[in-house]
Amino acid sequence: MTDAYAAPLDSLTRLRGIRGAMVVAAQDGLVVAESLMGGVKGTPLAALAANLAARVIELSARAAVGEPRFVHLQAQDGSLLVAPAAEELLLVAVAGRDVPLGLIRLEMLRLAERLA
Repeated sequence: MTDAYAAPLDSLTRLRGIRGAMVVAAQDGLVVAESLMGGVKGTPLAALAANLAARVIELSARAAVGEPRFVHLQAQDGSLLVAPAAEELLLVAVAGRDVPLGLIRLEMLRLAERLA
């Protein structure tokens, strides 16, 4: 992992309930950098996050509401969180069920701005 991404990912994974964090290429869903706990599969998660972000961006444009700043997919056992960073990068996190999502969202938006 490059130094440019190590500090932001470390900062994010220190938050309570975060099971992993990644920097993902928005266009093709490839993992640029990752910090994942055991059992979290980075490659399929990165592909899902990139695809989800692309669809949300497309639908937001059609709805004329502007670029999305944050995407939250809530599932039965946790959440997939995506924040667009630099033009071609996404900051992605996986969180457990009972976590402070507001705090995590704020931290992800702050870190995404630093990656830009």
